[in-house]
Amino acid sequence: MHRGIARLVLVLVAFAAAGLVGLSPAQAEGQSITAFVSGAEKAPIPGVTVNVTDADGFTGSGQTDAEGLATIEVPSPGKYTATIDVATLPLGVEVKGGPERSINVLQGDKKVLFPLVPVGEGGDSGSGGGIFSSITVDRVLQLILDGIILSLIIALGALGLSLIFGTTGLSNFAHGELLTLGAFTVLVLNTTLGLNLLIAAPIGIVISAALWGWGQNQILWKPLRKRGTGLIAAMIVSIGLAIALRYTILFLFGGSPESYAQFAGQPGIDLGPVFITPKAIYLSIIAIIFLVATVAWLKGSRLGKATRAVSDNPALASASGVNVERVISVVWVLGALLAAYGGVFLGMTQNVVWTMGQFLLLTLFAAVVLGGLGTTSGAIVGSFVVGITVQLSTLIVPTELKTAAALLLMIVLLLIRPQGLLGRAERVG
Repeated sequence: MHRGIARLVLVLVAFAAAGLVGLSPAQAEGQSITAFVSGAEKAPIPGVTVNVTDADGFTGSGQTDAEGLATIEVPSPGKYTATIDVATLPLGVEVKGGPERSINVLQGDKKVLFPLVPVGEGGDSGSGGGIFSSITVDRVLQLILDGIILSLIIALGALGLSLIFGTTGLSNFAHGELLTLGAFTVLVLNTTLGLNLLIAAPIGIVISAALWGWGQNQILWKPLRKRGTGLIAAMIVSIGLAIALRYTILFLFGGSPESYAQFAGQPGIDLGPVFITPKAIYLSIIAIIFLVATVAWLKGSRLGKATRAVSDNPALASASGVNVERVISVVWVLGALLAAYGGVFLGMTQNVVWTMGQFLLLTLFAAVVLGGLGTTSGAIVGSFVVGITVQLSTLIVPTELKTAAALLLMIVLLLIRPQGLLGRAERVG
């Protein structure tokens, strides 16, 4: 018992030591609203004033910088109204959908977009037509594209989560923090140590795979397995580990969103009805390569076949000469590597923030369960179903509720097909 506690403390100390390189402790900085004002092809528009108010009399304002971003700190969670000062807009343009946005700030930083279009093409978000009045073909196509990008990020995390569950039976509620740890490890290398992101990213991903994957398994999970710790107890340990890691990150880095030093702002590429940034294209291609390579490794390599054998029946695999602990170690390294790249992907397309893994955790579990527990292909298919559903749901529900739509879909599909989309039905009793 004492050794297990000591090993858990060592995990936290190791993370603290890595994060303290060049950093001083910081505290959470509360809530904020970040407005992004963009023109044609999503080019950032500087010098535009954004005003934020609420019903209690709060007033704040900011001006967009060279990247088209203006961040306004707000005193507390709640409903706010962000309004563009039209007098500061360039000549000949207006805000698509009107200059005013209603925002519900829950925690941390809330993003709001103000796309600019030529005068006369902006439309009016306040016109009649009900909740479906703003649904257009272009918007649906854009949300599907955004959903595919989100699906790739989810798949990177869900695939590792599924492999860990398949080989150990552990429902790892700290898996979301593997994404966060990967993103922040690269952030330290990039912004603190000054390495270019193209160099910092692969180094940080390898460090994450070794430290947060292999190291975490060796220090914590392997000893617990040897002691015969039950799966329920191990799951509770993972919940506690997730909370400890999450708030350690908050203490070390603060609560404000961070950006990598390179590729933070890019103009979008116009692909007809949709826009996409060059970095999103390259990151998506690399993510697909990671996913395809993992599936090919599992199906074609000797160690991959051993992993599938351990997932099907650990006792029989061990009796057949498979080194089960070695397989589990490899799975942890692979899961952490995929999650780390997913965290970097998310950090480059959005922001690096201490809650990024927490917000994705439920979608990771939804993807794994929806696709079929313990199935590799199921985790990937489930990720695309969840990711696209999350994005398309914003057509009719507030952005803050989009994750609930995916969870509702999971519940409905499991009522129809309890084993998941690609899972095998099993006889009980």
